[in-house]
Amino acid sequence: MTIPKFGEKLTSEQVEFMRVFAKSCRKSILEMTQNAASGHPGGSLSSLDYLALLYAFVVSQNGDPVIVSHGHISPAVYSVLAELGYIDKEDVVTNFRKVGTIWEGHITRHIPGVLLGTGPLGVGVSAANGFAIAEKLQNSDRKCYAMMGDGETQEGQVHEMIHFARHHNLDNFILFVDYNKVQLTASIEETLNIDIKKVFEAGHWHVIEVDGHDPAAMWDALSEAQKVTWKPVVILGHTIMGKGVKMMEPDGAANIPTWHGKAPKAEDSAESLEALTLTPEEKDALEQLEVKWQPNDPIFYENLTEMPLNLGEPVVYESGTVSDCRGAYGKALLDLAKHNPNVLALTADLGSSVMTKFVKQELPKQHFECGIAEQHMVSLAGGLSLNGFVPFCSTFAAFMGSRAKDQARVNDINRANVKMVATHCGLSVGEDGPTHQAIDDAGSFLGMFNTMPVEPCDANQTDRMIRYVASHYGNFYVRMGRHKMPVILKENGSVFYDADYQYKYGRCDVIREGEDLTIVAIGSMVNEALKAREILAELRPNISVEIVAASSIQQYDQTLLDSIEKTSRVITVEDHNTYSGLGGQVALYLKEHGIKVDEFKTLGVEEYQLSGKHTELYDLAGISPQKIAETCTNLLD
Repeated sequence: MTIPKFGEKLTSEQVEFMRVFAKSCRKSILEMTQNAASGHPGGSLSSLDYLALLYAFVVSQNGDPVIVSHGHISPAVYSVLAELGYIDKEDVVTNFRKVGTIWEGHITRHIPGVLLGTGPLGVGVSAANGFAIAEKLQNSDRKCYAMMGDGETQEGQVHEMIHFARHHNLDNFILFVDYNKVQLTASIEETLNIDIKKVFEAGHWHVIEVDGHDPAAMWDALSEAQKVTWKPVVILGHTIMGKGVKMMEPDGAANIPTWHGKAPKAEDSAESLEALTLTPEEKDALEQLEVKWQPNDPIFYENLTEMPLNLGEPVVYESGTVSDCRGAYGKALLDLAKHNPNVLALTADLGSSVMTKFVKQELPKQHFECGIAEQHMVSLAGGLSLNGFVPFCSTFAAFMGSRAKDQARVNDINRANVKMVATHCGLSVGEDGPTHQAIDDAGSFLGMFNTMPVEPCDANQTDRMIRYVASHYGNFYVRMGRHKMPVILKENGSVFYDADYQYKYGRCDVIREGEDLTIVAIGSMVNEALKAREILAELRPNISVEIVAASSIQQYDQTLLDSIEKTSRVITVEDHNTYSGLGGQVALYLKEHGIKVDEFKTLGVEEYQLSGKHTELYDLAGISPQKIAETCTNLLD
């Protein structure tokens, strides 16, 4: 059997091959979900014919990337991969959804041939845009294919993706929508009736409608999609939930969601399984396909693995410089981008605020404007990072740590390499008020196992931190405020974070030495703590305060332990709430290391503030220099 070329009609032999191929896959889907007594057979069966056609006649020949956004159709994905010999059919059929195996209920990147683990709807199509952009940046002529469910178009992130893909002319992006008209609880019409075709037409996509169970018609649709330029393509495949399984198809045809998430029982599926068993002739027919492309084994880098990158020359902001960290970030990012074409900047209509504007001005091909679409931006970055790029995506902390948390979590699960840089953190944002004063953002990432939160305390440390983050694998959350601060100096007046300073994750630095009390500060609070120490030096010269600058709320080093063991009195200071921030984490860290202290006090933002200058808000929250000094005095009296 010859492999068809785009533009050619499928022969009767090719159509028959696809019928047999899909039949065998349907049997695997039924067996998988039956053995697991759980899973999603309905959508797996409706999506299957397109998935099988795409893999058998396209992916098996050239390895074009495919992202399946509705990850619950894992039985369909696994069945196709097994039919092509990429994974062991008996193993996945027997152990689907079983503990201790890689055959998870939603597709996972641990499996050869699966490029992205998905589950939360809407995330996969945005990440797929990242794969498509990666192909363009690498001057590849390959197409990027994606699949999603019809109910998935109700997700706001999908609409963000639709506009982005059209704005950026992703004509190498072909999306298939499994239009079976059934959701988990009811039909689309009953649940939330939307006109999917008009949604994509309004987004100015090229729209093709097709019978999603007719291989010849779908091949014609794919052939048409290859010729479209300057816009993405969506193929609306009209399908039936449970297609091809006698016990399921009638409910699907009636738009009844019986088999969306219900597994068949052995006593009910015996007849269907028998009908799906291949004859000897059909088994022989499957041997006609010559598979030319083989997937690589998935690669999972350990967090903080040093990656090859030209770090450029660190910038030293001299004594007397007053600068914001975000400006230093933007300049460091530009320097990295100049030296490394795979370093990219992404923003959500905030380039002038988060300072990705420098990259946009000088290297526009390495800058991507996502519009007001933070969720899409973070997932897009995830897709780019799994294709060898180092994406820095930036927005305000109030949006990154909340609105895009779900997307960051999926990146975390996929062990991606996304650098999230959030500005305008905490009360530093001042007059914008409590909706924009992010005081819980850093804590959003504490529960993630592959995302590392960090926070610089001045422009010099920002410069070194950004270069470190770029060159070490893993998802990072870099947090910084809006206002300008003087650079941190040593007691002799020279720059503390000088050209010789080398940042590493979790590093703590003793900014000033003392004997009586340790102030552990992070971010902008290091400057406030230094001012507080000066106040104490005048009012209470007998008090000796040590200031330690932490750089992460998640990891610390021996420097911090040594200081606290010496003074046995601790005050933590942060422009964040203390429950999920520095205060709570330092307390936990000391407990885990068996260190007992005489005094322990946390200072941070303990309630929402209103508008005001950051200095006024710091005072109201008890984290201004004067209030820090008062707390030190009270603790020692």
